[in-house]
Amino acid sequence: MTTHTLKVWGDLACFTRPEMKVERFSYPVITPSAARGIFDAIYWDGKREKRGKEIVMRPYFYWQITRIEVLEMPRYIALRRNEVKDRVPGTATLNRWMDGRETPQPLWADGGKEDLGTDQKGRTQRQTMALKNVRYRLTARIVPKAAFSADWGKMNSQFQRRAKAGKCFQQPYFGCREFPAFFEYMESPTPAVTAPLDQHLGFMLYDVFDLSREAVKESDKPCITLFDANVVAGVLEVPSFSSDAVKKPGRI
Repeated sequence: MTTHTLKVWGDLACFTRPEMKVERFSYPVITPSAARGIFDAIYWDGKREKRGKEIVMRPYFYWQITRIEVLEMPRYIALRRNEVKDRVPGTATLNRWMDGRETPQPLWADGGKEDLGTDQKGRTQRQTMALKNVRYRLTARIVPKAAFSADWGKMNSQFQRRAKAGKCFQQPYFGCREFPAFFEYMESPTPAVTAPLDQHLGFMLYDVFDLSREAVKESDKPCITLFDANVVAGVLEVPSFSSDAVKKPGRI
């Protein structure tokens, strides 16, 4: 399959280490999961089905990140962020709001039950160790799902057209939605001048989804996978999801 390369950059980024339970502390390099999210934001294809009250997504393929090139040395910045404690309601509630059957209820960024007259928990202030002025080159390829037959050449060309035109379904971001990522399609990438970074990162988050699954439901539990990450001369080679180099839970 054809591989695609994007140059991506942004002012801020945070690729949270999973062992940090409360405060956010970023990996020094973008994770394969965050890189895949950027490609998904530009082009994703699949079926959307409804089973009873639950929505089931059947993707035709997933993006396999193969190479991450670090173009700027990692630099940290300490931030304090106000985070809302409450979660967005489920799909059923959101559908009723959109249909006008119920009045939408906002999530307030400040105040508690006594101030707002509701059961909302308000906000909490948390420390974030983020990255600033990040630049990467990401290389990925389409991996088709076994259950579907499609014109993969057509899908590759669709992604290429969208990426060249700067189109995306949603704004790509670096770990947190408030840290937007900007991208440029590299049609004939030449060898990049990478940052002089040599670092063994140890076990790094690979993804939070089981990429091999044919269907994804809202009720599915997260599936944490890890791999031994080693950055050499500013380049992180990413193993394929199906390889033994990716540590998976027993249910995969």
